Amino acid sequence: MGKIEEFNEYRSRMNERILSSDNLVIKRFFNLDTNAYAPGRLDVRTKEMIGLASSMVLRCDDCIKYHIGKCVEAGLSPEEIEEVFSIALLVGGSIVIPHLRRAVEYLDEFKQQAS
Repeated sequence: MGKIEEFNEYRSRMNERILSSDNLVIKRFFNLDTNAYAPGRLDVRTKEMIGLASSMVLRCDDCIKYHIGKCVEAGLSPEEIEEVFSIALLVGGSIVIPHLRRAVEYLDEFKQQAS
């Protein structure tokens, strides 16, 4: 199993486990997150680019992986995603570099799958 499949399987399994509890606050938060990325005044591509840059600045590797996958789904090219990386690095500074390394490695997995 590759990194992409491993991440997606784990995320799905744990989200299902979390949402199976009877916790209304958690369920509402997950719903809010889902709806925030739905098409609106901003298209999905734009929202995912914002999500990716924000995740990098906040240094959340799981979030970065998720948003890279969603950016690929939304049709962004690797070059466009790398441009988002550059904005995140500019905004976040050198502390983003370790997350940038892992993000590039994860994006490379998508490139390999596409070829």
